[in-house]
Amino acid sequence: MIAIAAVDHIGIRVADEARSVAFYELFGFKVEYRATNGDPVVILRNAEGVEINLIVNAVPAAEPSNVLMDVPTKHAGYTHVALRVAAIDATVAELARLGIPLSGKPVRLGNGTSLFVRDPDRNVIELREKDARG
Repeated sequence: MIAIAAVDHIGIRVADEARSVAFYELFGFKVEYRATNGDPVVILRNAEGVEINLIVNAVPAAEPSNVLMDVPTKHAGYTHVALRVAAIDATVAELARLGIPLSGKPVRLGNGTSLFVRDPDRNVIELREKDARG
């Protein structure tokens, strides 16, 4: 058995580095590293140590779409990333202040409440508040 200790980082393919960095900065992420060896990778990290690697090689599109979520045929693949937040109500208010639209209303799922948003490339982000008991 391979013992997995934690998720190390999340890789997200994007088309426009500046646009994506600006978006993820709204969630408290800061650029920690830009590859200088030709790899199109920008590493972001927040104060809690959550790391996102932006892979800047998506084909730019006038109307971006997410092949895993926005087309009728369902393809295999990762559909979203879930990031923990302290409070859904405060998160909804801050998203409204920032002008980031929700992909529907907050929904109760298992032992918490979740809401979904999209980044500029239509990648899905779940923001999740867990119940106090966990």
